[in-house]
Amino acid sequence: MNGTDYDEDTAFLGQSGPYFWTTFFLLNALFVSTGFNGLYIVFVGAAPKHSCLIPEVNLTEEWRNAIIPITIVDGEEVQSQCSRYKLDVVRNLSAEGYIPGRDVNLTNLEQEGCLNGWNYSKDIYQSTIVTEWDLVCDNQWKVPFASSTLFVGYLVGSLISGQLSDRFGRKKVVFMSLGVQCLSVLLQSFSHSWRMFCIMYLWVGASQISLYISAFVLGTEVLSKTMRVLFTTLGAFLFYCIGYMILPWIAYGIREWRTLLAVLSATPLMNIPLWWFIPESPRWLITQGRVKEAEAIVRHAASKNNIEAPPVIFKESEDLPVCKTYTMLDILKSKNLRCITLMCLLLWMAINIGYFGLSLNTSNLSGNPFVNCFLSATTEVPAYIVSTWLLKACPRRALLSLFLIIGGGVLLLIQFIPDTFHHVALALEMTGKFGFTMAFSIVYIYTAEIYPTVLRNIGMGMCSSAARVGSITAPYVIFLGTYNKVLPYILMGSLTIASSVVNFFLPETLHKDLPETVEQMQECQSKEKSNMNAISTQSRFLSCNSFNILM
Repeated sequence: MNGTDYDEDTAFLGQSGPYFWTTFFLLNALFVSTGFNGLYIVFVGAAPKHSCLIPEVNLTEEWRNAIIPITIVDGEEVQSQCSRYKLDVVRNLSAEGYIPGRDVNLTNLEQEGCLNGWNYSKDIYQSTIVTEWDLVCDNQWKVPFASSTLFVGYLVGSLISGQLSDRFGRKKVVFMSLGVQCLSVLLQSFSHSWRMFCIMYLWVGASQISLYISAFVLGTEVLSKTMRVLFTTLGAFLFYCIGYMILPWIAYGIREWRTLLAVLSATPLMNIPLWWFIPESPRWLITQGRVKEAEAIVRHAASKNNIEAPPVIFKESEDLPVCKTYTMLDILKSKNLRCITLMCLLLWMAINIGYFGLSLNTSNLSGNPFVNCFLSATTEVPAYIVSTWLLKACPRRALLSLFLIIGGGVLLLIQFIPDTFHHVALALEMTGKFGFTMAFSIVYIYTAEIYPTVLRNIGMGMCSSAARVGSITAPYVIFLGTYNKVLPYILMGSLTIASSVVNFFLPETLHKDLPETVEQMQECQSKEKSNMNAISTQSRFLSCNSFNILM
């Protein structure tokens, strides 16, 4: 059997039907838990209002209220969170009966750090990892570092999941990842130190991205052409968004971080029964020479769709040789594949810096943190719906570049908005989030359609690894805002605009069958280049004729 004929050999199943719709919803159910566990650091790592703890010493009420210095932050007077007036000096002044502000000029008093710890407000959170391990002031860097460990886990999981999925099968890796995710979040809730929390967060990230990529590829290979577009845009991303939107309300009801993580660790367990209902990828089985198993799955699909399958589904299946196992080295062997992969890596990195940078920045917005998180998640819903509609008929290359320009252009525009127009800047930031979400959903299906089946999971894994480099960088890009608030927007916007140009050099995949082998992929691209050259030649010919007519 020629690998290119899979879509033709299974065309009798149709483009929809009970089997495809059931598989569609079962696979999408897996993505809800990834929405739960993706950004809970926004709540678990939140820093409540805090000030230096003042021990029980003999101080008058006036001095107890004045011992915390007043500083200017964004034009407003607030109490210092990291210093106090030296306790011994204040105690002596209090004992001698001096009145702060009247008898003593407070600005002349010596200051010291919070030697006795901190008082934390419990207006919003009962406890977070910040209050647990005093991750404030000199230790404030540990919170973005903890966020980065999740994305380091994404990087590790992206590299490993591709190899495991191509070797052992998409389905096995999906459910193995579910188990690891459940255990990792549960152990994280019992963390006795910040280091243990970060180590377990790395495992959370590795298992989550492994689950996401493997389930994504499985759906891409199992579903029909029409359902594939629906799954990879409105399906996978929208169901992730559902979990993302539910997360702030779970956090709203559970304000203690350990209990919150224990509850979230149970969510992947609800998907374990799906093992008996979700099939393995027939495409992957065929590449492994397990044609009979692939035929059994296709015949089951036919029976569910009330369609009679032909006697022989995959022609010459008895003589099909077992395909070799592919690795990342096979991508590096071909110059064409190297160039395509390099451009995809740059695209994924730029998109993830912008997407996660804006997502993590929602904690810096004024207002209720639970509502802000919900609104940030809700902003993504129209993006997924619009991208699903556009991907049915629009070229992937032009579409992706358009929304990269929108996302990057808006970020560059924010720096020119005056501070008094806060709501305008907020609206532009949400518009940027919309553009990046559109690009995020498009690049997944675009990349999956570019790579052949034998290298698809490895290619997706490599691209996702590059994306993790971007997401690891994102917390620190946002941290640059403490020095210059417009610097993060300039960096993210410029990188995004540059990536939109790179995107134009990738091949178009609209209305084309998924390539099964490297040879098919290169053959399709050769045809596209020939067509473009023919169009270019024809354009030059018409231009010459037009010039001659005018002369």
